[in-house]
Amino acid sequence: MENIMDVIRTELKHSIDEKTKATSQNFFKEKIKSYGVKVPTVNKISKEYFKLIDFKTKSEIFELCEILWQSGFIEESFIACNWSYYLHKKYEPEDFQIFEKWMNDYVNNWASCDTLCNHTIGEFIEMYPEYLSSLKDMAKSDNRWLRRASSVTLILPARKGKFLNEIIEIADILLLDKDDLVQKGYGWMLKAASEANQRKIFDYVIRNKSIMPRTALRYAIEKMPKDLKSKAMDRSL
Repeated sequence: MENIMDVIRTELKHSIDEKTKATSQNFFKEKIKSYGVKVPTVNKISKEYFKLIDFKTKSEIFELCEILWQSGFIEESFIACNWSYYLHKKYEPEDFQIFEKWMNDYVNNWASCDTLCNHTIGEFIEMYPEYLSSLKDMAKSDNRWLRRASSVTLILPARKGKFLNEIIEIADILLLDKDDLVQKGYGWMLKAASEANQRKIFDYVIRNKSIMPRTALRYAIEKMPKDLKSKAMDRSL
């Protein structure tokens, strides 16, 4: 199984885009390890090499994902996220411990956080909504990435109108968070929820706009009509 890692890493090194390599750090405040490969290229590599391992058990593939995460390279984290999502039809409740471990041990930037949460963990939560309580626990964590994860995991379900009560509860927990990446995360969650529940999200924003960080508020109302945006942004109302 180690051999395929060598092949993938060689492929990534051969796929380096000099412009991407030069500018990738600009998108992150924290220092990241990056080959400098464009995301569509990484996704293509993910699909191509998954074909070589899709006969393996879920456990074996998760072990390969672990090896990818351990490298610290952002492109390898994306491949790990893609591979774990490709297995979503095989998810079982105990898999949550593995996903949570990856969050705790390896996630150190918003892109890896969002890629893992939007797809792998988000799909898991839709399959096993009893784990929504674990997201609320994440929202109270000292780890900024777990706090962001608690909200961005629900982006896709929110667009479908799911889990509105839990979305509001998580927003309440994160409401006064001082970390801008957490503010952007829960603001994005509220924005996604507004696609199916515009009035309820608008009412939530209006109730809290005097204390909600401006960053979160702007994200939350981004897809609302101009008149609602104006009311939400007007501090005098």
